[in-house]
Amino acid sequence: MSTYPLIRHRRLRYNPLVRDMVRETVLTKNDLIYPLFVVPGTKVKNPVKSMPGVFQLSIDELVKECKEVRDLGIPAVILFGIPDHKDEVGSEAYDPEGIIQRAIRAVKKEVKDLLIITDVCMCEYTSHGHCGLLLGDEILNDETIELLAREALTHVQAGADIIAPSDMMDGRVAAIRKGLDDNGFQKIPIMSYAAKYASGFYGPFRDAAESTPAFGDRKSHQMDIGNINEALREVAEDIEEGADIVMVKPAGPYLDVIRKVKDTFGMPTAAYQVSGEYAMIKAAGANGWIDEERVMIEAAYAIKRAGADMFLTYFAKDIAKWINKTTK
Repeated sequence: MSTYPLIRHRRLRYNPLVRDMVRETVLTKNDLIYPLFVVPGTKVKNPVKSMPGVFQLSIDELVKECKEVRDLGIPAVILFGIPDHKDEVGSEAYDPEGIIQRAIRAVKKEVKDLLIITDVCMCEYTSHGHCGLLLGDEILNDETIELLAREALTHVQAGADIIAPSDMMDGRVAAIRKGLDDNGFQKIPIMSYAAKYASGFYGPFRDAAESTPAFGDRKSHQMDIGNINEALREVAEDIEEGADIVMVKPAGPYLDVIRKVKDTFGMPTAAYQVSGEYAMIKAAGANGWIDEERVMIEAAYAIKRAGADMFLTYFAKDIAKWINKTTK
């Protein structure tokens, strides 16, 4: 009589076709949102030194990039703007002729079948680099959300498909929802950065978006890195105010938060694989310390497995190419 166990888990691992059939988490191109940075000028493609393969793009170059993204089968991009002019009140954020508003119109004119999501915040547009209006060193909440609502409205009027407020001001989802609804844009979804942590993983993004604070930090409005119950309260509030999709940021270091949010609310849940996560994988890969492609895909599966329905990643094009290559 055989002494081997009746249960052999490896039976489902020997054959790669069987492994594919029983895989519990599936990665698809529909999961991907590609972040892009828009700057003034023409024929501008400035490399971001801390993020190899990522560029600041003028609008003409942005249109070309969006065509490539669409052709790869990636369904959505999210746009971040670096304006011509910065001032204390971030006036170009809500200027109908601002950099993002012009970029939206240009992409919509030239690129069909691509969702445009826009980041709604003030930090890229203020001379001090903070996410809202200041009174001394204090970031004002209620005065800021009025401007965020104006910014969101101008984005949608220019053609944005989804609005993504990232500022973490209290009440901003309700203000944006009201502003959109009052102007006839009831159908536009809000993807709220609902649980955004005051993370050290954002460093390279601030190079790309030119949004490093002139003083202090963002701990007065972004979440404490040790808290998860607070994240659930933040998400619950945003849902009550009208958020259609809720986001956890960063993704990799906060997989437990993604899972908790998904299990608690059952809402469409996004995650942001942020610039620091991207830069670490790229740097280790460039030095031959890891297999970059393998780790990129493993990290993406981890985010999906944690419960994210979609995720923002600078690897979106590379992941799409990997999916195309492996599913022929």
